[in-house]
Amino acid sequence: MDIPGYNDRPILFFDGVCNLCNNWVQFVIKHDRKKQVIFASLQSAYGEKAQNELRKQEGSVPDSLLLYYNGRFYSRSSAALKTAQLIGGSWSLFSVGFILPPFIRNAVYDWIARNRYKWYGKHEECMIPTPELKARFLPE
Repeated sequence: MDIPGYNDRPILFFDGVCNLCNNWVQFVIKHDRKKQVIFASLQSAYGEKAQNELRKQEGSVPDSLLLYYNGRFYSRSSAALKTAQLIGGSWSLFSVGFILPPFIRNAVYDWIARNRYKWYGKHEECMIPTPELKARFLPE
């Protein structure tokens, strides 16, 4: 996926109307000391482009989190674990979750994803970043 000016940075695509996903973005912003992760909602033009590209590669697309890093897509539990690894510090210890087989990790992830609106609610529109955070989001 080619996004000029951003190809060397991890891009976290998220469900922009999901409160849980927005909280995850806020968590990553707070703990990403290197400020390396950038963001875009899955509902944005770049989010749609990422989903279309992944659909060509894998046939299905998650509707919650998707990480694009070093020319590769990470989805579902892999996206969450790889993001934790990227933000570093003690959060990188969560990457130990990669030792679990994907079918187990993704079963838990999918259960949470299916219930995320019921448990956490949703917005009617995507989050609008503050002016100081705008540089961490792909332009619309």
